Amino acid sequence: MKKIALVVISSIVAFSSCNNKEDQKETNVNLERAQVTLDSLYKYYDTNDGTNLLRETFPYDDQYTASYLASQDQERPNPYSYLWPYSGTFSAVNALFEATDDKKYQQLLDSKVLVGLEEYFDDKRKPDAYASYVKDAPPSDRFYDDNVWLGIDFTDTYMMTKEEKYLDKAKMIWKFIESGMDDELGGGIYWCEQKKFSKNTCSNAPGAVYAFKLFEATQDSAYFKQGLFLYEWTKKNLQDTSDYLYYDNKALNGKIGKAKYAYNSGQMMQAAALLYKLTGNKEFLTEAQNLAKACYGYFFEDITTTEGETIRILKGRDIWFTAVMLRGFIELYNIDKNKTYIDAFNLSMDYGWDKGMRTSNGLFNTEWNGTKQDDSKWLLTQAAMVEMLGRLATVK
Repeated sequence: MKKIALVVISSIVAFSSCNNKEDQKETNVNLERAQVTLDSLYKYYDTNDGTNLLRETFPYDDQYTASYLASQDQERPNPYSYLWPYSGTFSAVNALFEATDDKKYQQLLDSKVLVGLEEYFDDKRKPDAYASYVKDAPPSDRFYDDNVWLGIDFTDTYMMTKEEKYLDKAKMIWKFIESGMDDELGGGIYWCEQKKFSKNTCSNAPGAVYAFKLFEATQDSAYFKQGLFLYEWTKKNLQDTSDYLYYDNKALNGKIGKAKYAYNSGQMMQAAALLYKLTGNKEFLTEAQNLAKACYGYFFEDITTTEGETIRILKGRDIWFTAVMLRGFIELYNIDKNKTYIDAFNLSMDYGWDKGMRTSNGLFNTEWNGTKQDDSKWLLTQAAMVEMLGRLATVK
């Protein structure tokens, strides 16, 4: 029965080392690894109950409590993942779709990923948006950053397919994001609809990226203006001018949360690169390049291999944050063609794959050098690995 189940999963995802792009006929290791990892994700996290939903952890723990929510008042048991980890599979499949231009991945989105996603859709509270947990459970918080990530993915899918149904979703989500803006702190987007205590880089930096992508998709200048405002607001309020990196949040009392996470700086890097692409203003290119250098200094480290070689690879941090940071590096690489940072990502992937980050069941720990084995493996970590491998497969 296990073999039959695996065949069914494989037929859904239709993994193959072949793809449709002429320039990828030669073996692409990152692409093959991404496909294999997505196969493992669906094998170990699928609920197999006909909902298209996924578990949060492997091994499955129905008493799991998410530490990343605004409230710890969580309904238990939790048979399904929260929205954030589930949304990572949208980004992962999108990355494979972009890397291959293979319609089988669009089919996977339409028949599985987006069907499951609708279980989080909340149209009872206005504006419509996606809630942090499934709609059959008691009402859960709605996060602006969760919805921003989805809006970016829907816009990316639209740009690959030109099918209006995806753009309609992206526009709908943007209305929710707009509802999270006000004049407190001079503007910016809150983190959580129900707990408006702070305005965070994780909602404002990708909010700018999202707006610029919507502008590219629609040519509506209102999106560009909003994106530019969010970019400038975030830079003014949350950048550490001593090293170019970005702090996490600013509370309504003005206190800065000074944690520095890879995705925050990475999204501002991507926003700056997009601004350069849209305006030709070299100031934005310089800002993106300064951030790239700073991220390389802060989120990578030198290690000595067992062979005595010193190499620079990613630090063992939240893997999804790293995947989102990679989006910024690739956006910049597509402009300046400086492959230093892309090479460091590829080296990290090779090292992690070979040195114990990847386990015998095809799932990943969170330490690149394999020194720590995680008892519980998070869905979002696996989705992030698929996304990174898929995105790196597009870089030539």
